[in-house]
Amino acid sequence: MSDIRHFGYVRVSSNDQNEARQLEAMKDLGILDRDIHIDKPSGKYTNRTGYQSMKSSLREGDILFIKELNQLGRNAQHIKREWQEITQDIGAHVVILDMPILDTRQYQNGLEKLISNIVLELLSYMAEREKEKIHGKQAEGIATALNSGVVFGRPKQSITDDFKQAYAEWKQGNITAVEAMRMVDMKPNTFYRRVKEYEVK
Repeated sequence: MSDIRHFGYVRVSSNDQNEARQLEAMKDLGILDRDIHIDKPSGKYTNRTGYQSMKSSLREGDILFIKELNQLGRNAQHIKREWQEITQDIGAHVVILDMPILDTRQYQNGLEKLISNIVLELLSYMAEREKEKIHGKQAEGIATALNSGVVFGRPKQSITDDFKQAYAEWKQGNITAVEAMRMVDMKPNTFYRRVKEYEVK
């Protein structure tokens, strides 16, 4: 197919990253400037105007070059969906420069779909295991902190002089319970817990 176009997609995820290395890799492949699409950091991951523009230009047989697989999507599921849309729905090739095994041009006769699915399932599994490992470390950290006496959550609202004054006014019938709660900035359940504690003392 003589009119096959080569596209390059470049994305940096933070302001301190530089796209120069990725651009150089694309130009070394002979990709024209007009066919290199770039996305820089924004408030939302979905604001990938460069990616959307590139994707809408892709046609069957075209080749998309990307430096790293994670630039294709925000997580494993998103990456798999984008990969399938490009390789199966559009019929274009994807080449991940940092992972030579993810080059659909080298697989023919239906093997490209099989190989891609195997590799992407493996990557998805690895991403899930990594997430579980992170959660496991977080749980260990919380347990260690609790054993060391660290208290999580909002600090307990103590029985202060203001509370005692509001309590006395309320008990004497000078103010309502709602007004007493407002004076000490407490929610009903917290207020009545402190009342019970105070009365026990």
